[in-house]
Amino acid sequence: MKSWKTSAAGIGAILVAIGSAMTAHFDGDALTTPDWGAVIAAVIAGIGLLAARDNNVSSESAGAK
Repeated sequence: MKSWKTSAAGIGAILVAIGSAMTAHFDGDALTTPDWGAVIAAVIAGIGLLAARDNNVSSESAGAK
């Protein structure tokens, strides 16, 4: 993992999105529902961060041609 900063941010975004959805779903209050649009948006952003490269990582060291 050469771009550890953006990868860590991506993993964090995905975990927070899923965690907040699970908390809202299983909190025992029928009136609380997850905002699935926000969850999907955060997961997509996290996937984008996993695919991104840190600013201080060169193209060559990241394996780009």
